[in-house]
Amino acid sequence: MTPVSGQAGLPVPVDAASKGVPSDTHTVVAVADGPPGVRGDSQATYLLDRHMFALWTWSSRAAGAAPPVGDVETLALVVPAPDLSKFEVADIDCVLTEPDKLAGALLDSPGRSVDAWRARIAGGDVPLPIAGHAVPDATGTAVTSAEYAVAVFRHTTAVAAELRTALTAELRPYQIRGVSWLREAVDAHGGAVLADEMGLGKTLQAIGYLVGRADEGPQVVVCPTSLVGNWAHEIARFAPDLRTVIWRGGPLAAMDDRTVVLTGYPTLRIHSPVLTEQQWATAVFDEAQMLKNPRTQVSKAARTIAADAKIALTGTPVENRLEELWALLNLVAPQLFGHKTQFRRRFIRPIADGSLAAAARLRGVIEPVVLMRKKSQVAGSLPPKIHADLICDLTEEQQQLYDRVLERAIEDGFGSGAQRQVRVLAALTALKQVCNHPSLVTDDPDESDDPDELSGRSGKLDLCTDIVANNLETDSPTLVFTQYRKTGELLVRHFGEQFRVSVPFFHGGLNQEQRADIVRRFQADHGPKVLVLSLKAGGTGLTLTRAADVIHFDRWWNPAVEAQASDRVHRIGQTRTVTVTTLTTNTTVEEHIAAMHSRKSALSYIADMSDFAELARLDDDHLITTLRRKRDR
Repeated sequence: MTPVSGQAGLPVPVDAASKGVPSDTHTVVAVADGPPGVRGDSQATYLLDRHMFALWTWSSRAAGAAPPVGDVETLALVVPAPDLSKFEVADIDCVLTEPDKLAGALLDSPGRSVDAWRARIAGGDVPLPIAGHAVPDATGTAVTSAEYAVAVFRHTTAVAAELRTALTAELRPYQIRGVSWLREAVDAHGGAVLADEMGLGKTLQAIGYLVGRADEGPQVVVCPTSLVGNWAHEIARFAPDLRTVIWRGGPLAAMDDRTVVLTGYPTLRIHSPVLTEQQWATAVFDEAQMLKNPRTQVSKAARTIAADAKIALTGTPVENRLEELWALLNLVAPQLFGHKTQFRRRFIRPIADGSLAAAARLRGVIEPVVLMRKKSQVAGSLPPKIHADLICDLTEEQQQLYDRVLERAIEDGFGSGAQRQVRVLAALTALKQVCNHPSLVTDDPDESDDPDELSGRSGKLDLCTDIVANNLETDSPTLVFTQYRKTGELLVRHFGEQFRVSVPFFHGGLNQEQRADIVRRFQADHGPKVLVLSLKAGGTGLTLTRAADVIHFDRWWNPAVEAQASDRVHRIGQTRTVTVTTLTTNTTVEEHIAAMHSRKSALSYIADMSDFAELARLDDDHLITTLRRKRDR
């Protein structure tokens, strides 16, 4: 198996791509000799990030309908401009097929790219026309060279053959490519960030990488404590030849080359010197967004681990601000991203000012070490998600209480500096609790024995109850997320009393055995019909595909956190359309949060610049205006 070098992947300017001239210049200029290689009828373009082929057609001077051999997907590909003077990036209707199915695809009038790829799959060495590798780079100004496309194909095909015997799992083409890409990125830069969207199997891809390095020396995986057992289970399931050791502190026992040590971030923080004494073949950091602040003790500890390869796994490489992305890049490839000040000057500041050029430049710079793929790109078998954003009205009791709570906060004052953030957060928490249910602020919801004591006092609770009632009638298991422990307990009690059903509550106060038991029971065919989860404890690492309905009872500042929680059900294995419902209380601070979620930016798929700190930075007048109930609606 021949590894692919980083230099082989240098982009080729769109004008030079047709001539096969390697270059690192990102310029689109006129093509004097026309568009060789794209005038056939059916074309096959290799998609490097998925290890699949896009089949499309080209007739005369325009793309035609996709070949009638599967479901149509629209992709951005490099094609001749209408006047044939240059190449341009355009949206093309395609049908995707796996490499082993390309030879048997029934295509009318196969073009040169189809013939060339079929020949190469069969072991030949036919020159590849531009249609065969017509995928634009991250900036949209260049196309990868034919040589690199062929090298990636050969390398990934070899990795696929290797993994068929090394893993007891059948990987999807994009997962195979994920493993081969990790090898390429580590060989070239020493580390990588695998940032696939939640549910696409980052753990399995990482295990595939660990298996390939089993003879290089001991390896370590650091993850949230709640996922240590899951990693042990997955490795035993998919890579039984590896030996796992769960480490919770103390001296490390002697390890052979096929050992994988599993530990949690708290253990790393407390006992990091033990891990730093060992030279690791690989260090994997799962849910790596936990290392987003390089100043924290756990983040500093992670950087002290000596490893030949460092891999960060995260579905959200940026949760709030681009400094977090730099922290992950610096963790895995410090030789490329060692200067935070330079990163801030080149990318963070201009992007914050709305620079599209800086956003495109950043995408190009991180492309060698960050692989981000969405379900819509690589898992076409997954059903779609339907988002329903519902507005709830305050009851009269909530209106009066909301105003009183805010006036009390205004009278106490919001202070300044660190004290200001604490006081603003306290006020926000109280106001959001009022939006959930007034009893969370005014009285103990466990005091009354009246089953109807909670009904009619919260517009949000009443609406949520209606949704759950409908789902129970249609036999649709439902997840309800809340960020507050008291709200979760209230929901469990209310649903149990209203519907006479047992409702588990998955929260941070449970031990690992209790959490696993709740997941196991819920996933069973006749498990509970409703499961309440705290957003923090239940938002990552779980597979709950028995449900297809998700309700976010209260709004979190960061849409990425809510998306992670929703993806507990929208994962591989789901067979139904997923409905995600968010409940927002009208005329309150929750509308401000919803507006923050709706903001679009030049880099919206990487970062959302909005967070709680932005609100705390407002002066008193603007802050009060934002928090105050809008009575004129």
